[in-house]
Amino acid sequence: MSLTQSINIGRTALNASQIGIQVAGNNMANATTAGYSRQIARLTPIRGGSYAPQVSIGAGVQVTGIQRQIDEAMQSRLWQTTSDQAAADTMLNLYSSIEGILGELGDNDLSSELSAFFASWSERANQTRSSSSVVQQGEKLANFIRRVRTDLSATATQAERELGGSVVQANELLNQIATLNGAISDAEIGNQPANVLRDQRDELITQLSALMPVTVVDRGREGTDVLVGSVPVVLGSQSRGLEVSRFTDNDGNLQLSISTKVDGSRLSVESGRIGALLASQGGVVGDIIEKLDNVASQLIWEVNKLHATGTTTAGYTRLSGQLRLSAADRATAINDPTNAAFDGLPFQPVNGGFMIRVKHSSGAATETRIDIDLDGRDNTGARGFTDDTTMDDIVAALDAVDGIRASYNASGQLEVTADDGFTFNFQDDSSNVLAAIGMNAFYTGLDASDIRVRSELQGTPNMLAAGRIVNKELVENGTALALAQLQDKSLDALGGRSLAGLWRDTVQQTAAGVADKKS
Repeated sequence: MSLTQSINIGRTALNASQIGIQVAGNNMANATTAGYSRQIARLTPIRGGSYAPQVSIGAGVQVTGIQRQIDEAMQSRLWQTTSDQAAADTMLNLYSSIEGILGELGDNDLSSELSAFFASWSERANQTRSSSSVVQQGEKLANFIRRVRTDLSATATQAERELGGSVVQANELLNQIATLNGAISDAEIGNQPANVLRDQRDELITQLSALMPVTVVDRGREGTDVLVGSVPVVLGSQSRGLEVSRFTDNDGNLQLSISTKVDGSRLSVESGRIGALLASQGGVVGDIIEKLDNVASQLIWEVNKLHATGTTTAGYTRLSGQLRLSAADRATAINDPTNAAFDGLPFQPVNGGFMIRVKHSSGAATETRIDIDLDGRDNTGARGFTDDTTMDDIVAALDAVDGIRASYNASGQLEVTADDGFTFNFQDDSSNVLAAIGMNAFYTGLDASDIRVRSELQGTPNMLAAGRIVNKELVENGTALALAQLQDKSLDALGGRSLAGLWRDTVQQTAAGVADKKS
């Protein structure tokens, strides 16, 4: 080996060391750069020649490439945990917001309002509170329920807006990833990895994983494919785009989903910020709104059933229902599915009947039973509604009772009016038809969105039905006592729980959700 060749070997070593120092310096300079991957210089020996029999001496060392130090398995796990963490953070914020709206364990919560409402009936039964106080407390409870539902709905609406914004952000990231895929393919034509571009792409994928769970398939120079579940959202330099779509589930409820713009393929997004926001629509917020509606509906139904069959000390001279009936619905059997007025109610009348008691100013009273046939069978025993009770049948039966008149008012509501010198009241309704049509209702509305004390009661509180006819005798506080006990009464419609119990369970589940996301 000549002296020149020996010096050249030293030169290659200095060149390689110089490049190594530059790589190390670049690593230190980017120690705090987001997304930067540590790089190493790849050294390989330079092949030399033979200078003696069986002797071969190399020609030095060379740098054949600068490689990123990436553990692909660890990177994949990082993207997965980023999705899980983002979902947990989003759900924590959502639960905390709901917890603030419900405000339980404070002085201004639904449990306290329910207790105050039923306590007002107890105090009315003990004659320590007036009828107007009960009506005011009932309206205060209704106002509180509506406000809570409005706030929960606003939270759901805000979550939907954030979902739309997150999808827009995801689309921007997908476009950037696709663009970088093309740039990387162009830059690596010479088989040298474009480390900086690859770092930028991985950083974008990390940001994307905070929005939704992703799976990455690296195809080398051809680019990186990004999938959500089994659906590709980036194929090489093509972004397939995302959009929020709506569909109806098996229960007929409108749901949100994420699908691709290219062919509408629906994505299964179960984590990340987008996954959490999707879950909040039909899950977290939706479940609480549903339970609040259930509490409100049961409250309306149970209170109205008792109030409809209650009475004042003097009795009534005029009462009207709240349900508006078209001419077609009046003549159609109440239990016929084509009866639009009744089919849309959360609670349905059943086979049975009710009593109407008419009293003359002289003191004489008569009781007449109005039978309600809702067995769904005709007079031959075959299934059908041809001889089942219609509202026209009820109006005719009531109008035939001496001392009262029954008809529809201009709004299509049943109206019963006493003749001069008479009063009346309803009692013993086993069919629940009176509560269904809102006759002498305490509350109007169907759920938490529209619950209100009947306007007539607000204007004339002395119409409050605090009394009750028991064994043909007036018990002046009979209905008030029954309503005072309703708070903790087990209801079949609530799975044996009471109104207060159902709401306590809902609040506890929310509190557990907050604790779980914090841990």
